[in-house]
Amino acid sequence: MLNDFTQQIIKEFRANAGQVGGPFDGARLLLLTTTGARSGALHTTILGYYPDTAGRVLVVGSAGGGPKHPDWYYNLLANPGVTVETGLFTYEATALVLRDAERDEIFTRLAEVDPGWAEYQARTNRTLPVVALTPATIGPPSAGSFAETLKQIHNAFRRELALIRKEFASSGPSLGAQLRINCLTLCQGLHFHHTGETAGLFPSLLTRHPDLAPTITRLQSEHDQIANLLDDLQHLVSTSTPSASLPKLDELVDRLNAHLDHEEAQLLPLL
Repeated sequence: MLNDFTQQIIKEFRANAGQVGGPFDGARLLLLTTTGARSGALHTTILGYYPDTAGRVLVVGSAGGGPKHPDWYYNLLANPGVTVETGLFTYEATALVLRDAERDEIFTRLAEVDPGWAEYQARTNRTLPVVALTPATIGPPSAGSFAETLKQIHNAFRRELALIRKEFASSGPSLGAQLRINCLTLCQGLHFHHTGETAGLFPSLLTRHPDLAPTITRLQSEHDQIANLLDDLQHLVSTSTPSASLPKLDELVDRLNAHLDHEEAQLLPLL
């Protein structure tokens, strides 16, 4: 049974495309719906997550460092088919509890970017489970109109940029493996989004609004400039220290936010 606070956070998450305030403001959050191991009923909980390689995401069964695994962990052991909500997408996924060396390696890299995980582990004798959620298929965003969808996609990129900027600034003398994955996942997402706009959105708008040609030309030029910044950043996070990478990240943040603002001002009224 969810307490009132958790129910309110879930309600806020769903009402605001994955954004919540208070202590979770700006965090990477998802809703995980599992099937009860004994009851067969659906249960939804809100969790922090991290990107991983191969398109999956990671969650940790910390239970605040308590003595028992959370209920959702036992549910997915019995029924690994789960539903994930990110605020932008809702999709079916398969949950896999990571074991042995793989679990230990991933937990170590998560603790590098967020020492709170190590603190939780130190409070309990149980091994905190690390679970990978691999999507079956991800359909279109959950938003209604295309304008709303575009705005939500942009806001998701804004939040992730701000979070990665914060992680860079608070990291130690070297970039941890998880922070590199966070950054590379963002770069891949931006590349995919801009490729889709170039191939689909821009030509469609030009067909209906030929007078938009100068605007589309400028937006495409900004895409090309951002692509160059992404290439530079991916190289830096693979070879450099946070202090060397941070100026390039700041440039990317500034340029991308300016681009998103400009694109919304020009295109949202038409969508």
